[in-house]
Amino acid sequence: MSLSTSTVLLVLVVVGLGGVVKGLVGFGYAIAGTAVLASLLSPTTAVALMIVPMLAANLRLLGELTGSGLRSCVGRFWPFVAAAVVGTVGGMAVLSVVPGRVVATGLGAFTLAYVVLQQDRVRVPGVAAFERTCFVETTTMKALLGFASGVVFGVSNAAVQVVAYLDSLDLDRETFAGVLAMILVGVSTVRLGVAWQFGLFEAGSTLWVSAAAAVPGVAGVALGERFRDRVDDAVLARVALALFAVIAVRLLSKGVLGV
Repeated sequence: MSLSTSTVLLVLVVVGLGGVVKGLVGFGYAIAGTAVLASLLSPTTAVALMIVPMLAANLRLLGELTGSGLRSCVGRFWPFVAAAVVGTVGGMAVLSVVPGRVVATGLGAFTLAYVVLQQDRVRVPGVAAFERTCFVETTTMKALLGFASGVVFGVSNAAVQVVAYLDSLDLDRETFAGVLAMILVGVSTVRLGVAWQFGLFEAGSTLWVSAAAAVPGVAGVALGERFRDRVDDAVLARVALALFAVIAVRLLSKGVLGV
């Protein structure tokens, strides 16, 4: 199936705006791009379209990766990274076979949960206890969290759960950058082949659009970063979360009600 010219233009605009959001508030690229596209197109197509833009936007992490950082990352977090690869493949396998309405419902629920956890007005019960219990450095927990994070990454493009886990461990910058680079760049590269194998790129047409969308995506991030200091961070974050909440409701209505 080929995407129409108007659809391609829509994708370029949405990904570019998602990049601006990322540049302005420092988060939300995957959520904004994937959720908005999923509310307008097939949710499966939306996830596939964001793969290359996300990979391109995160290539800068490689610039922070050093030999010592990579060795520290591999030695300390290989169970997490290896399980994340397996989980990502599993998530994409699920994405390739489940109905679009189920994907839309899942994306909507995840986006809404993201908004609830990111807001700072109301304390969410149970979060602190979950972090104390699960965000620990044991091999078993690393593997479990890596697999779960990979599944979420494969189905929704979201990697906020990876960042949240790493943030909780108070890592040195080299190790932090190493794990992020291996997940967001390394695993994303693997996703290209997996998505092709599972037919998520629709005979190649979606892949070319995804590659083209990386350009406005990276440009949007740079543009947003340029103006970031000129607007109050707290206001920007609240506006972004409000928009994400609206998108989440739209996805839930699409998935549950089919409208």
